[in-house]
Amino acid sequence: MEIVVLSGILALVVGGCVCVVWAARGGPRWVRGVARVTLFAGELLRKADSGRKSGGRTSSDDGS
Repeated sequence: MEIVVLSGILALVVGGCVCVVWAARGGPRWVRGVARVTLFAGELLRKADSGRKSGGRTSSDDGS
């Protein structure tokens, strides 16, 4: 069951990346919409990850 879920997530990620490239080359409107959602989700994940990393560095620096 976990393999099916992970395969589905991988398919969504790859599909989103394909839509970003296709939209950059002037794809149809729905592709540009999917690309916009994909880029927005990537920004959210990047911000969440950077906040977690910076918090980890701060706590480890206090112990030095």
